[in-house]
Amino acid sequence: MLNTRGIFVFKEDYYKMDEKEKLKLKRSLKSRHVTMIAIGGAIGTGLFLGSGTAIQSAGPSIILSYLIVGIISFFMMRALGELILADPEQHSFIESVKKYLGNRMEFVAGWTYWLCWLSLAMADLTATGIYLKYWFKDLPQWIGPLVIVILLMLVNMVNVGLFGELESWFSMIKVLAILALIITGLILLIMHTKIDSRTVSLSNLVNYGGFFPTGSWGFLKSFQMVVFAFVGIEIVGLTAGETANPDKDIPKAINTLPVRIGLFYVGSMIAIMAVYPWNKIVTTTSPFVQVFGAIGIPAAAGILNFVVLTAAMSATNSAIFSTSRSLYALSRGNNAPKRFGKLSKKAVPNNALTFSSLILFIVVILNYIMPAQVFDIISSVSTINFIMVWIIIMWTHLKYRAENKGQLGKFRMPGFPITSWITIIFYLVILVILALIPATRLPLIISIIFILALALSYTLLERRKSK
Repeated sequence: MLNTRGIFVFKEDYYKMDEKEKLKLKRSLKSRHVTMIAIGGAIGTGLFLGSGTAIQSAGPSIILSYLIVGIISFFMMRALGELILADPEQHSFIESVKKYLGNRMEFVAGWTYWLCWLSLAMADLTATGIYLKYWFKDLPQWIGPLVIVILLMLVNMVNVGLFGELESWFSMIKVLAILALIITGLILLIMHTKIDSRTVSLSNLVNYGGFFPTGSWGFLKSFQMVVFAFVGIEIVGLTAGETANPDKDIPKAINTLPVRIGLFYVGSMIAIMAVYPWNKIVTTTSPFVQVFGAIGIPAAAGILNFVVLTAAMSATNSAIFSTSRSLYALSRGNNAPKRFGKLSKKAVPNNALTFSSLILFIVVILNYIMPAQVFDIISSVSTINFIMVWIIIMWTHLKYRAENKGQLGKFRMPGFPITSWITIIFYLVILVILALIPATRLPLIISIIFILALALSYTLLERRKSK
């Protein structure tokens, strides 16, 4: 194969070359960037828009759903952190999958993860079209996705530093919005404010049918959208190769996850349902916007709509980054076309980025054809595929521990192996629940067929190479 100077070298010698010989991903992400990217991954459309559907399914018990999924997500993130910090040469967790589970699983995991972020981006782009209709009632829902995907594709082509900076500001806006909601709810609670003849009170969490108003099945059904709210938190596992100080910054980002879960998810849900009856929440707009509209602050509702719009753009921004780095990692492992492994002069995998961005234009067509159903369908596909990837991450971690019993790093999975198996079992139970829900059964079947097709495709490709 050719090196960067156009000189032919054997493949095995190529990977032994001096690092200066090869154009590599630049470590341009600072500590602030990594922390805010982690926050951005944990706070997205699933909370700002999807929480309306989750609240309708479970009522106040949604608070418990967020708490449970948050704890499980923390365990998964600790396992992921241990994996990627165990070997500083690994650029992402996809390479760890290859190392411990083999080339076939890297192929399956990498392409599934690529689909995860594509479907998530499609859901978020759909949300942007919904949010824009708050101001522009007659604006076709497909216009927003079209403009935003072009804009963010161009931003990501500049360099990873600009991506990190933009994502930091997006995440900061989201954090400030949630804090504003929680503080406003706390003030109204202390002052016993009346809204539409109802007093703002914690008792509203049980005043409308109790804490489990829809029963145990309603509580279980809510997990689909609650899990969707957490998809993307593992994006930290793709920043390892572009982080200036991964040994310090990645553990910091992961360990602050419990605080974010408690404050942002649980806190915001308590605030929403203390102020606004859960059974009055509609799914056609963000509960955050509904609450501020009910308080009687139209300007605040408009501001919150801007915030949730930036949240959707943030998730799409992360998706474009993630899909391009997934293809880059797959190409490095010979599981994707070579052109996806090439970097621009600014050390950005532009070929991979452009390919993924072009696929996103499918959502523009979907929003034109079926604007009412597209968000729920795509969010279900995204949730299921992310769960599959999380299970693969946990499986990889188990293999890593089995092969490195005496050579473990400082950042370890707490409570291993009990917490690891609890996490895997929980994800499997969620898949069973999704199989029992008519609306998510078809997306689950499609996802399973897709993964099986990937495994079969790998076998066929290997046979073709051997001939």
